[in-house]
Amino acid sequence: MASLQDQLLKAGLVDKNRANKAKKEKQKKAKAARGSGAVISNEVSAAAQREQAKKIERDRQLNLQKQKESSLKAVAAQIIQLVEMNRLDTSDGDIGYSFVYDNKVKKIILNEELKNQLIAGRLAIVTIVKNQLRKFEIVPAPVAEKIAQRDESCIVQLNEKIGAEGEDDAYADYKIPDDLMW
Repeated sequence: MASLQDQLLKAGLVDKNRANKAKKEKQKKAKAARGSGAVISNEVSAAAQREQAKKIERDRQLNLQKQKESSLKAVAAQIIQLVEMNRLDTSDGDIGYSFVYDNKVKKIILNEELKNQLIAGRLAIVTIVKNQLRKFEIVPAPVAEKIAQRDESCIVQLNEKIGAEGEDDAYADYKIPDDLMW
């Protein structure tokens, strides 16, 4: 197949001198491009490397964000599992126990025994979000401490333990007689 230049010459639209002149200009441009091609290709490759580095950094940041989100979801699932396994039944309660959460007074219904244990620090109130609903549950203090290690914000109320349990009483070995008169 003949080139466009040959076809134009046959049709008489271009004379031979103009065709040769155009051919020489094309060869000069090609030679100049080959001569400075190393410089151009270095600039192009440097730009490509910069773009590749930007893309790698963007991907790395995205990966870190996804890892953080997945670890937060895993911690939330662990907390929910701990609460579900260790929550205490408050359905037989008849006493309202008020506490403050998020600058609002909330109330949970307990029985007398749970209330006394909550005040003594043997039980704690924790909050979880399940199915887009916030729930308040009563769990033992050791479970609440495990939850606090994972996420401190889930603990609503955990009183310090009071009573004779943790104290070093020098007279703990001596029993007080029932018929002691003062």
